[in-house]
Amino acid sequence: MKSLQKGFTLIELMIVIAIIGILAAIAIPQYQNYIARSQVSRVVSEVGSLKTPVETCMLDGKFELSQNVNGCQLGATGSNLLRGEVQDGGTAIPTNTGVPQVTINQNDNTATIVGTFGNNAAAVLQNSTVTWTRNSGGSWSCTTNVPVRFAATGCPSA
Repeated sequence: MKSLQKGFTLIELMIVIAIIGILAAIAIPQYQNYIARSQVSRVVSEVGSLKTPVETCMLDGKFELSQNVNGCQLGATGSNLLRGEVQDGGTAIPTNTGVPQVTINQNDNTATIVGTFGNNAAAVLQNSTVTWTRNSGGSWSCTTNVPVRFAATGCPSA
């Protein structure tokens, strides 16, 4: 009787492993870029969500901002993608709280909200910022200093 051997040859297995390696070399960087872009979009949205409470504080004349000064509630919760900053007026917030920095200038009726990437953000985004700026006319604009390929729609990279 003849004995039939079944299975893959060593060369066939090596070819399959090489193909998987080539696909992984292409896919992993693309996935990391996708994650970084989605993190920028998320931070633009999270930082931008503070525009309404800042407007309310400005309209109510409560310009001394921290988390809760003179009844002005920002409602800012920490983000795991942001570093904490020192709030206007010198109120220190621990560095890993993920609370954006809010500054209001009552003299010229302007405001800025700055979120600085840190904590769990992608390595390429670390220490970059997303800034929402209110001009004296009351309109808001967004800018960021992340690499151009990661910039979110509506928030161009400077």
